[in-house]
Amino acid sequence: FSHLQKKRRAATARRQHLKSAMLQLAATEIEKEAAAKEVEKQNYLAEHCPPLSLPGSMQELQELCKKLHAKIEAVDEERYDTEVKLQKTTKELEDLSQKLFDLRGKFKRPPLRRVRMSADAMLRALLGSKHKVCMDLRANLKQVKKEDTEKEKDLRDVGDWRKNIEEKSGMEGRKKMFEAGE
Repeated sequence: FSHLQKKRRAATARRQHLKSAMLQLAATEIEKEAAAKEVEKQNYLAEHCPPLSLPGSMQELQELCKKLHAKIEAVDEERYDTEVKLQKTTKELEDLSQKLFDLRGKFKRPPLRRVRMSADAMLRALLGSKHKVCMDLRANLKQVKKEDTEKEKDLRDVGDWRKNIEEKSGMEGRKKMFEAGE
């Protein structure tokens, strides 16, 4: 009995160890992903956002502001276009899912009934007017003549079993059986 408990404890300990190892692996993977995202973000910012150098004169500062405003407008228009596309796609998805739901709701499977149908009728239903083959299965059967076998003759000769039992019952029946045996 204690042997089984030790096995169970070992299996449980192994399971716990595997679980903790998997969790550690998952944690390191999450950290790696976060670091990769941070590097990707830094690369994107370095590529698309050059370091800001503030000019000394008022004229240059106004030019910089105008450039920044133009970039902000371009990005805002892009964001708006993307948002509209997303809304349109979401609406289409909702419409399609509603149509799907409606189609599912309207169609009810009819309860199936057993129908007695001959092979000819079934072929006619499946093939339509093309059906010309006659499936009269009984026509193809062999004709077998019944021959009297010895068993059947014996049974006919024996006749009614009650009568046979009555003949064998009592002392006379035993006497007949004894005589027949000799």
